[in-house]
Amino acid sequence: MTTTEPPAPSRLRSWMLEGLSDMGKGQGVTGPHAAPEPPHRGQAWYRVMCLTGVDYFSTLGYQPGIAALAAGLLSPVATVVLVVVTLAGALPVYRRVAEESPHGEGSIAMLERLLTFWKGKLFVLTLLGFAATDFLITITLSAADASTHLVENPHLTEALHGQRMLITLLLVALLGAVFLKGFLEAIGVAVALVATYLALNAVVVAAGFWHVVTAGHVVTDWSHALTAEHGNVFAMVGVSLLVFPKLALGLSGFETGVAVMPHVKGDAGDTEEHPAGRIRDTKKLLTTAALIMSVFLIVTSFLTTVLIPEKEFQSGGQANGRALAYLAHEYLGNTFGTVYDVSTIAILWFAGASAMAGLLNLMPRYLPRYGMAPHWARAVRPMVLVFTLIAFLVTWVFDADVDAQGGAYATGVLVLMSSAAIAVTIAARRAGQRGWTVTFGVVSAVLLYVTVVNVIERPDGVKIGACFIAGIIAVSLLSRLARAFELRVTDVTLDPLAERFVRDAASRKLRFIANEPDRRDRAEYREKIEQIREDNDLPAHEDFVFAEVTVTDPSEFEGRLVVRGEVLHGRYRVLTLESSSIPNALAALLLHVRDTTGCTPHIYFEWTEGGPFANFLRFFLFGQGEVAPVTREVLREAEPDRARRPRVHTG
Repeated sequence: MTTTEPPAPSRLRSWMLEGLSDMGKGQGVTGPHAAPEPPHRGQAWYRVMCLTGVDYFSTLGYQPGIAALAAGLLSPVATVVLVVVTLAGALPVYRRVAEESPHGEGSIAMLERLLTFWKGKLFVLTLLGFAATDFLITITLSAADASTHLVENPHLTEALHGQRMLITLLLVALLGAVFLKGFLEAIGVAVALVATYLALNAVVVAAGFWHVVTAGHVVTDWSHALTAEHGNVFAMVGVSLLVFPKLALGLSGFETGVAVMPHVKGDAGDTEEHPAGRIRDTKKLLTTAALIMSVFLIVTSFLTTVLIPEKEFQSGGQANGRALAYLAHEYLGNTFGTVYDVSTIAILWFAGASAMAGLLNLMPRYLPRYGMAPHWARAVRPMVLVFTLIAFLVTWVFDADVDAQGGAYATGVLVLMSSAAIAVTIAARRAGQRGWTVTFGVVSAVLLYVTVVNVIERPDGVKIGACFIAGIIAVSLLSRLARAFELRVTDVTLDPLAERFVRDAASRKLRFIANEPDRRDRAEYREKIEQIREDNDLPAHEDFVFAEVTVTDPSEFEGRLVVRGEVLHGRYRVLTLESSSIPNALAALLLHVRDTTGCTPHIYFEWTEGGPFANFLRFFLFGQGEVAPVTREVLREAEPDRARRPRVHTG
């Protein structure tokens, strides 16, 4: 469907819209503005593991301190519970998510299939709100913790005192600049950061264990204090289960693990429909990352609990938000400690990279396809600017405080993990896998319990999530309203009989009658023709082709249009169409007929009864309403040249 060519875009606009969504190309990006899909070029799974690892592994920067604050002397036991949930619950769930949704949409795509029409769209928007909470708070919390490590470094404390907010904003801005430049090359940076950070943590762990061995009393002191406080093992496990929701940040890497899945190379024979190698290697990625992180979580929680005084974990203490950095300075000297601080700052800052990648992978897949974002939302750079500005706002609201953002972060993580567990439970049940259904059902129950407890204890998290949800829904509906009169059809295909109708009619004057199918008997079509002739004062010899649109899912925004021809009652030629919107389908048909025949078609309508406002709402929500003027408006927007515009007649 050709329309009048728009003016050439400026260089800035071309640069901003360059490579319309280079994060996971080809997955659900449709429409006339979609970029051509290049061959898939990915990276080895262990390299992509480092991309998600900058989020997952960087939590070592603050997780031991959070565990110590939440569980006190029980921190190692509570961390073991976290590891059990990780390996026995979250890991199997996300391995199944990778299998069921191999294009990076995660559990959202799986649950989207279960609900249709507007309830499905609103449900997806809600999950996107929690995903935005998770990923954006990952960016701001990690940057805030990186600035904490910088400010608390003994060599820089005096010079940077009181500058945490400014440093955090600069780190967020720098992350945005990386994505504006181009992100795919940054996987190499992630590999270097993760390798260095894990190696330095291994050195800190070794030094900590050496001190524990040489000063054996610290273990006995801890065990005696633990027994005196909690009595027996069962009491310890019970309390650990109660405080477990506060440790949920240790589960934060799985959602980004599947979000960056499109970057996994897989096998040479992989296709976008059946990426078996990518699925297999993503499972390796998730398993390896979970095992590495589990080992580090257990040993670091033990070392920080037995070696760091409790008062240092409190707000204002030297180990608050930087427990392992405290050990690095304490046992390996300020020089090594500074090197460790630099590594921690770098990986915490870059942790926002995997979160930004997740946002850029999710949002362009859904919002533009729903008509709930402008076309430029499919491009990386404009979305980077939007997310960076939102991150600035979140940082300012939370005053760059790590502890203040923990509740919102945990809420986003847990809601997405719960939705993933529910999605794979449903998938297993539909596949007839009873054992997996029970297993995933238990995991779902555990994660839902943790989510509810977290929301009760830290309601600020769900409040922030609700703000993101409300913002996404409001902006989405306004965007859809602004785009209501766009030509939403991406492609028009006519079957042979429909093509014959159009070709025959083009030899005279192309006249279509828009008809709402009812009984479809002989009387319906005869009376319709008589009414159109009378209303428009047309001679009896004029020939007509009926166009009938059946509305399928009115919540869908754009898609292909297939036109089928029928001959009813031996004389009436009818073109049948299925679409989410009657006016848009008719406009697309008229433009296609004009372009293929070179003739200007005419279409005839009846006026619809009812008020204009009520009819517009019917069109906006259900794809119907006052069809004639809306069809004309869609044609006006799609074809500015009045001489080439199909003619709309209403009687």
